[in-house]
Amino acid sequence: QVQFVESGGGLVQPGGSLRLSCAAPGFNLYYTTIGWFLQAPGKEREGVSCITAGDGRTSYANSVKGRFTISRDNLKNTVYLQMNSLKPEDTGVYYCATDCDPTHGHGWGQGTQVTVSS
Repeated sequence: QVQFVESGGGLVQPGGSLRLSCAAPGFNLYYTTIGWFLQAPGKEREGVSCITAGDGRTSYANSVKGRFTISRDNLKNTVYLQMNSLKPEDTGVYYCATDCDPTHGHGWGQGTQVTVSS
């Protein structure tokens, strides 16, 4: 059963950048659609970005288009979320899981906290 491990979060000023990593030891991420999700304080978990299995087609929430980039390193078996031009509203815990829909995702880990604040 897949279990994801997220890392790379932290405290950053508005306009700054972070790169989040998503790994799943023993599980080949190439064959699975992977989504990044944000749970902001007091809000439900929502989809941020997604990369499909195999061909690696990507999709983004409107709120992050042009600022965030999802990618997959097949050799390192890791999915990344490069976050640029960060805004305070990007603050929350970021998770990765299977699927692009948070209601269908599996393998939820502990997440990684991102705080955007001056």
